[in-house]
Amino acid sequence: MDIETKMDPLAASFAAFETPAEDPPAEAPKPEKTPIEAMGEQLGAMKKWMDAHTVAAARPVLAGSEKAPAEQTQFTETYIRRGVETGLEQKSFVGTSDSAGGYAVPQEIDAIIDRTLTAISPIRAIANVVKVGSAGYRKLVTTGGTPSGWVAEDAARDETDTPDFAEIAPPMGELYANPAASQAMLDDAAFDVEAWLAGEIATEFARAEGAAFVSGSGTNRPRGFLSGTITDEADDARAFGSLQYIATGADGAFAASDPEYALVDLVQSLRSPYRQGAHFVMNSATLSAIRKFKTADGAFLWQPGLMAGQPDTLLGYPIVEADDMPDIDSDTYAIAFGNFRAGYLIAERAETAILRDPFSNKPFVHFYATKRVGGQVSNSEAIKLLKFGVS
Repeated sequence: MDIETKMDPLAASFAAFETPAEDPPAEAPKPEKTPIEAMGEQLGAMKKWMDAHTVAAARPVLAGSEKAPAEQTQFTETYIRRGVETGLEQKSFVGTSDSAGGYAVPQEIDAIIDRTLTAISPIRAIANVVKVGSAGYRKLVTTGGTPSGWVAEDAARDETDTPDFAEIAPPMGELYANPAASQAMLDDAAFDVEAWLAGEIATEFARAEGAAFVSGSGTNRPRGFLSGTITDEADDARAFGSLQYIATGADGAFAASDPEYALVDLVQSLRSPYRQGAHFVMNSATLSAIRKFKTADGAFLWQPGLMAGQPDTLLGYPIVEADDMPDIDSDTYAIAFGNFRAGYLIAERAETAILRDPFSNKPFVHFYATKRVGGQVSNSEAIKLLKFGVS
């Protein structure tokens, strides 16, 4: 045996390092992978393949988030500011012609308009508002309950009467606003065009709605609750759709003695099921006169809201100030009391359409916004009126 074979492995490795061999040493065989290691490599390869072949889905931004949705940003930046129509979804907003088109207002802007309308238009805030998908809306209501009776266990059952049905078809009209802004204003990045547009449209819509829901004629606009038939007949005697009034006993004023009694009679004329959720509706001048009424012990009938955001009350019921209600005058119906959620129906198209018009009034850009709105008394038993007359 030669001397090299007798060297220990460590010395042999040092010798190999100092004196390079002519051929590189053969690589040591790699240890076999365990089943767990092999499975881990397979899972890693699958993940890499999925990452390379999967397109990330754009998650829609929720309402109220800090970042505006892409649709809203595109609408504001491309169409409102610059009038670029490429890539925007076109929708028809004229029911008689499909060739005329506008742009549906994005959901966030439309929501701003609705919230502002609720805050400005008082009748909308307390009435029954339904969203419709067409220009017409029909609703069936019963004009009487289903009669019943007592009977013995083994006695014959006679046929009972069937309740009558009436159809409610609130007249609808096209509500529009046409605000304008200069192109220089729209080009100003610091100008919040979205907030301005929503505010202008909401103000115009609320002004027109407030008058129509109270005294609208029903021709190309809603029919107000003061525009229908008004009589002094009780609920079981008057015709369907007509409202009942209570007289103050004095022409154009409250009675000289105990004027608050007329308000008590007005409240009690409304049946108890409707008094839950009822409101007083009057304008500011009428409320100014009522706020001075006192009871025999000196307490005011009018009471301020106990907490911020809560309405003032009269005889325990909330007060809604509607400037479109008439003033106290001879034979006017200056005060309404009732459950407007059950008594007055507002039907409206869900979308507000807007059309940008930079040509009609240069250098101003007009934004023609439209919305179809209808309204009518749906339950004449749920609303009562106070007439400032002798009878």
